[in-house]
Amino acid sequence: VRGAGLPVHLELNGRPTPRPLTPGRQLTVYRVVQEALTNTLKHATRPTSATVTLTYSRTHLDARITDTGTGSGGSANAGEAPAAGQGIMGMRERAALYDGHLEAGPLPAAAGWQVRLRLPLEESHA
Repeated sequence: VRGAGLPVHLELNGRPTPRPLTPGRQLTVYRVVQEALTNTLKHATRPTSATVTLTYSRTHLDARITDTGTGSGGSANAGEAPAAGQGIMGMRERAALYDGHLEAGPLPAAAGWQVRLRLPLEESHA
């Protein structure tokens, strides 16, 4: 995504050493981040940047993808959701496969867009 011209910053928070995710959960997080950043490239009209924040807790992984852009006229206006498509619905379906939850929408004061994923970590059977 950086190669396509979108500056992206990654932040890792939480446990000193993140717990490994199962392959399915890893793919879910990857695809949600990928789709959110792709949507930023497709819909933001002014120079923008994005931040991907991954926060690990004992029981969950929270992923928050934000951008500083405003929407394009045809598919999204500042502060409004993009036109109905498969991207957000697909992200929600991926999250639901692992009892996760996904929200997407504008940031306060139309200052950008965010996607928030909360994904339970698999129980340890040690």
